[in-house]
Amino acid sequence: MRLAKPPRSTRKEAIVPMINVVFLLLIFFLMTAQIAPPDPFEVVLPAAERETQAEGTLTLYVSAEGGLAYQDAQGEAAIAALSEAAITGGDQFLPVQIRADAGVEAVEIARLLRSLSEAGAQQITLLTAPP
Repeated sequence: MRLAKPPRSTRKEAIVPMINVVFLLLIFFLMTAQIAPPDPFEVVLPAAERETQAEGTLTLYVSAEGGLAYQDAQGEAAIAALSEAAITGGDQFLPVQIRADAGVEAVEIARLLRSLSEAGAQQITLLTAPP
């Protein structure tokens, strides 16, 4: 008695595990990404050669017209909000970055530096762009 061999079915690729991996990667990147708020206004940095990388997490923006901004605070309130955010525990003041437009007069930057030092800032960095 001869029995007929059953027809061979082609093996289908399992795509479900690949979809699972893609979704896990998507969730991982969404959970680890930090979404930065937009800049309060457009700033064109002055050109200069950099010796070291800028340090600091607190950024004060200065527009070409001399307007100040830190997060949601505008004008002189930005310096007060920055100094409140910069104090960590005791007398230690976090490093501050100034992101000033290239069109800002040096006198305005000097006045700003004096205001920040009176508020307690000890390390202030002026951000520049490479030439």
